[in-house]
Amino acid sequence: MISDKIRDILNEQINKEFNSAYLYLSMSAYFSEIGLYGFSHWTKVQSKEEIDHGLILYNYILGRKSQVHLAQIQMPVFEMNGPIEVFEQIYQHERSITSAIDSVANLSEGECDLATRNFIDWYLREQVEEEASVSRIISKLKAFGAEKSALYLIDRELQTREYSEAVY
Repeated sequence: MISDKIRDILNEQINKEFNSAYLYLSMSAYFSEIGLYGFSHWTKVQSKEEIDHGLILYNYILGRKSQVHLAQIQMPVFEMNGPIEVFEQIYQHERSITSAIDSVANLSEGECDLATRNFIDWYLREQVEEEASVSRIISKLKAFGAEKSALYLIDRELQTREYSEAVY
């Protein structure tokens, strides 16, 4: 069984992951509306991954004989002014998720919950990958995105992203 503090912060993280999924799905719709179907595909895949991340936490809490408390998912609020600005917002969002996961790691250390501390390492590694992936896309957009032909090529590249279920 995990402590109430650990249970609560893990439940908060579930909400953050599902909120992220909702945010990415909203971005996917935006990209479809402006005809950037590769960008739409990339953000839709990201949405599915965030749901997986939430479900892994969900299963972990239940597996530790604790309670899952699902909270309301908030409406996504962000400015949609083209791919560069959206991806910069994605990067900031991912950094906030990294910070939240750091808080889970710190609390699990403070509570001497080594099982949770070990479990959360997977999320820490995942966040490093996610920030790096988004950073690479931003770099390409800043270097080439103003050129319509380059934007087309980036869009085609993002269309090739394949979803694979996140497994802990």
